[in-house]
Amino acid sequence: MGDRPYTLLSCSVSLDGYLGSASSRRLILSNEADFERVDEVRAGCDAILVGAETVRSDNPRLLIRSQARMDERTARGLAHTPIKVTVTERAHLEPDAAFFTAGDIDKLVYCPTGTVPKAREALGHVATVVDGGDRVQMSELSEDLHARGVRRLMVEGGATVLTQFLTEGLADELNLVVAPLFVGDSQARRFVDDGQFPWNPGRRAHLIEVRRIEDVVLLRYALSPRC
Repeated sequence: MGDRPYTLLSCSVSLDGYLGSASSRRLILSNEADFERVDEVRAGCDAILVGAETVRSDNPRLLIRSQARMDERTARGLAHTPIKVTVTERAHLEPDAAFFTAGDIDKLVYCPTGTVPKAREALGHVATVVDGGDRVQMSELSEDLHARGVRRLMVEGGATVLTQFLTEGLADELNLVVAPLFVGDSQARRFVDDGQFPWNPGRRAHLIEVRRIEDVVLLRYALSPRC
C-alpha cells in the first residue's frame, strides 16, 4: 500500500446502532454542542468524504461553519474549508445538490471507469470526475487523495463507505457519537454492514477518549499506530 492520508471516521448512532431512520426524513442524532465539535474536527482536515447515498439523502453542505476557523485556515495558506469528496457507482447525483453548489472549493467525484462518461456529462461542470478503475477501491482512492495533497481525511459516512474503510484497514481513528434514543426498525441502516473487520474478539480497538457532550457521548477509538 502506498502513502495515504491520516483517516478519521466520524458518525452518530442511536443506542441500537442505527445511523438514521428507515424513512426519507433525516433523523437528527446529535446536538448543537456536538455539531460545534465536528466543525472543529473538519477545520483540521484537508478533505471530507461521504458516499453518494449520503449526498442524496442528507444533502449535506460539508462546509466549516465558524468564520474564525475559516480565517485561521486561510492564514495558514489553506483553502477556507476542506475539499469535498464523494464516491458513486452509477452517478445518480444531481448537480444542484448542496455538495456541489455550496462553497467555492474543489469537489471530487470518484466512480468506476464505465460510469465516467455519464458522470462527466452530468457533473463535469460542478466537480472533477476521477476514474476509479473497474471498481472504486478505497485504498486506491486514498492514495490518489494523498497524491493530490490530502494529508488528513475525514470520512462522514454512510454505512457502505464506513464499512469499506474499516474492513480494508484504512481507518486510523473512529469518532463515534451515541445518541440517547432508539430507532427500533431493522429496515434502517446500521453503522456498518456485514464484513470481516480487523477489530474483533481477538483484537479489540483501543478506546482513547470518552466525552459527555450534553445528552450525547463521544467515543474515540485509535484504530492504527498513527492515532
